[in-house]
Amino acid sequence: MASLNVGNLGEYLREQRRNAQLSLRQLADAAGVSNPYLSQIERGLRKPSAEVLQQVAKALRISAETLYVRAGILDAERDRDEVETRAVILADPTLNERQKQVLLQIYESFRKENGFGIGERAEEDGPGDGPVDQGTGGGSPAAGSGDATGSDTDAGPRRTAG
Repeated sequence: MASLNVGNLGEYLREQRRNAQLSLRQLADAAGVSNPYLSQIERGLRKPSAEVLQQVAKALRISAETLYVRAGILDAERDRDEVETRAVILADPTLNERQKQVLLQIYESFRKENGFGIGERAEEDGPGDGPVDQGTGGGSPAAGSGDATGSDTDAGPRRTAG
């Protein structure tokens, strides 16, 4: 048990903390964990619990699921594309927090429209072969289902085709 295989998690946390322009102490305070413990996580010496990862993710305003995968709590093969897409959106320094959240809401509404909710995979069905309505009200998200894609106030500038 020499290696805990959480170095990838620690490096990722350090990168996210620096992107958020937080010191180790500031993040530890915001997440409700000790400064030395967070330092050990970043250096790959400790494997945090799912609860600690959730607190850290909330403090960094990133996806807890991404941290779970990197820590080995969730299977890395499970919804790799979804997790990576979310991670890329959340790590984009050119977007502000509101834009990131709106983009994630739009992404999720498209996944639901195509028959995939959070944590679902298309193993048996090919693209376009899955069910369209899984209790989400069916139809287009922009048709008044109340999610971010139906809102003209928060989505920012829109481009038209052509």
